[in-house]
Amino acid sequence: MPTTAVAPDAPFFIALNAGSGHDETEERRSTIESVLGAAGRQFHLTMIDEPGTIDEVAARLAQQAADAGGVLVAAGGDGTINAVARQAIAHGCAFGVLPQGTFNYFGRTHGIPEDLSEAVHALLVARLHPVQVGMVNDRVFLVNASIGLYPKMLEEREVDKKQFGRSRLVAGLSALKTILSPHRRLRLVLNLDGKLQRMRTATFFVGNNRLQMEQVGIAPLSAALEDGHLAAVAPRTKGKLGMLWLMLHGVLGQLGRLDHAEQLATFSFKHMQVKVRTLSRRRKIKVATDGEVSYMSNPLEFRVLDEQLLLLKPHASPVSESPPGRPPAFAPGLVDIR
Repeated sequence: MPTTAVAPDAPFFIALNAGSGHDETEERRSTIESVLGAAGRQFHLTMIDEPGTIDEVAARLAQQAADAGGVLVAAGGDGTINAVARQAIAHGCAFGVLPQGTFNYFGRTHGIPEDLSEAVHALLVARLHPVQVGMVNDRVFLVNASIGLYPKMLEEREVDKKQFGRSRLVAGLSALKTILSPHRRLRLVLNLDGKLQRMRTATFFVGNNRLQMEQVGIAPLSAALEDGHLAAVAPRTKGKLGMLWLMLHGVLGQLGRLDHAEQLATFSFKHMQVKVRTLSRRRKIKVATDGEVSYMSNPLEFRVLDEQLLLLKPHASPVSESPPGRPPAFAPGLVDIR
């Protein structure tokens, strides 16, 4: 259910990621200014030219939005949305999204148009809805968090996008290259409610996005995301060809659905500790959150944040409803125990 709506004339404080080419960025700026100007809506648009400044810019805009009773808005991909959303949560202000990424899982899940002009028009008439936020250690994630092969794939994808352009085709070919390269399987110890389980897998993936879970083909697990749970997914397959088939179907979500009972270990949870066992004594491991890669302390703590994100979203979402039913509970039979 939506919360109390923001004022009809609440100003927008917009953080626009200028990661694309100059002409494309100027076109996006012009579109936003044109639609909001025609609507007579007050707004403040700030360009983020350097990725390293996004936290500082977002924090400043969030404070301004909180002081003015306004709305903090992120214009960019899932990584930009994540960074700006962190500040919206910290400052307790309303949050809006203008999706401009490659896959736009967060925006698509909440029915926000990918076309920029349509998204701005939708923002003008949207209402506030509380949205669940995932946490891994001290970082929030709105779509997913992962370790292992997936963060490596994301890093390679960013390199390839800079060379060949941002598209889903480039992302798919980059994933192919990464999966076929040498990689090690993770050795994990999972702690759920005091029960320890061991697992070996190429990548460990925690989802907080219903659309992405549905595209993997595990709709019952996606239903848990509506009920204060997170969804864990890990591939059972060992071979590169099996990982390739899994990644192209599941992570990229473009080629259909998986028989997850045979190829995936899946379960839902509210709180979980994941320890990565390594031969060295390193205390930091590489973690991807909403497409951004950083190093975090080992073990990792996954949970649902008590505070919710107050998102401005359209009245109806085009994402199909999940079938009823509870996700499977965690059990030894669901994981590749070694």
